Amino acid sequence: MTIFLQTQQLSKQFKSQVVLDDISIQVEKGQVYGLLGPNGAGKSTLLKLITRVLMPSSGKILFREELLQQHHLQQIGSIIEGPAIYPNLTARENLEVLTTLLEVDPERIEQVLEQVNLTYTGQKLAKHFSLGMKQRLGIAMALVNEPDLLILDEPTNGLDPVGTQELRTLIRYLTEQGVTIIFSSHILSEVGHVADTIGILNQGQLCYEGANDRGQRSLETLFMEVLRQEVDAS
Repeated sequence: MTIFLQTQQLSKQFKSQVVLDDISIQVEKGQVYGLLGPNGAGKSTLLKLITRVLMPSSGKILFREELLQQHHLQQIGSIIEGPAIYPNLTARENLEVLTTLLEVDPERIEQVLEQVNLTYTGQKLAKHFSLGMKQRLGIAMALVNEPDLLILDEPTNGLDPVGTQELRTLIRYLTEQGVTIIFSSHILSEVGHVADTIGILNQGQLCYEGANDRGQRSLETLFMEVLRQEVDAS
């Protein structure tokens, strides 16, 4: 087991409000880590700390056994709070802008479009894409720099069943290519379908972390047991 990323007693406080309290997670290399919890549990805040959008109030984040620093972000791709796309540009044009900004070989454009199955969009503007296509374009943009770690915040929000299935397939494909993925969701079934390891957050605390034992116990049962224990403890 190779620990790719871990947090140690990570906390975030906004004035008097504690949003995350002593969070310690371990993400193994090449796996999908599903971060599960109700809305407002602190999932997005944790992902923002990992991507250094926010800085922790206390605790550590280790990336490949090193204290996470700004230069490590070159190895991390992310979509947090929706993909940042230019609606009046095509998929290819969106990627051309990004490769220019990042000084990445433009040959990556065709590679990532193929990875996310968007090579067929031609001159269609992104504003006319379905939500699933927009999500896949966002992932393509996150993959341009060939990251080793991909972070997706609520990637299935608003997707229809077809878009959801396409995203599941893409996540599994990327892990087969060696990408480690952390994704958050409040939808139990989505985490259950693709995650290798599950972390359950509630009210800013990590209530559970363990392997996704598909078929041995339903994720819904586990989730409700964990939340019930939290209520009883309080």
